[in-house]
Amino acid sequence: MRYTAEHKQATHARILAAAEKLFRAEGFSGASVERVMRAAGLTVGGFYAHFASKEALLAESLRAFMAVRKARWLSGLQESRGTEFLERFARRYLSQFDRTTGDTACMMPSLLSDLTRAKPEVQAAFGQGLEELVGGAQAQLPAREGATPRQQMLATVALCFGAMTLARATASQPLAGEILDAARALLIAGAPVAAVEKKASPRNRRAGAFVKTGDAPARRARTVRKKPN
Repeated sequence: MRYTAEHKQATHARILAAAEKLFRAEGFSGASVERVMRAAGLTVGGFYAHFASKEALLAESLRAFMAVRKARWLSGLQESRGTEFLERFARRYLSQFDRTTGDTACMMPSLLSDLTRAKPEVQAAFGQGLEELVGGAQAQLPAREGATPRQQMLATVALCFGAMTLARATASQPLAGEILDAARALLIAGAPVAAVEKKASPRNRRAGAFVKTGDAPARRARTVRKKPN
């Protein structure tokens, strides 16, 4: 029996949806081809009519996931800039974690360790999605001292993915919520301004005065002279 192109496309989408759910819950090793096809309501033999291998399924799942999530994560944030953008992005991403069940809508916490050992084509698929996410967001981040817009967004995504992974690893502990709160707080706070002592003039050195960068303008130290008795 020959199926129409629309039927094959719908079946393909069912397999991807089932794979994403299993990858998110159990990682790459837990999502066998048999389990994916069973979850999609299909026979195992039909898998290879759609994908050359399980790795090919993972690569396409990552591309589809990152494309859909990019649109969701950035939707409505076009008018936000700088710290406001980072706060809203982080809040939106980190809110995917259910503090009661430990579940999350993101595949990354379950797959990141697998991706470190994945084939180049799988890593390339994830890298492409990451590039598109960063490229779509960096216009909202003005350059600041020590970090380009691209660096700011890459670091933000790394912190969010890492925090979510740690939260899942400690899901049964109160620490999980604290990790997410800490990640969000750090992104909102922005980069710290280092306190650097400026070279003081001989007069100020005698008075023990110094100035820190990032502080409000320091008042010039006054030397108190005692009146002669």
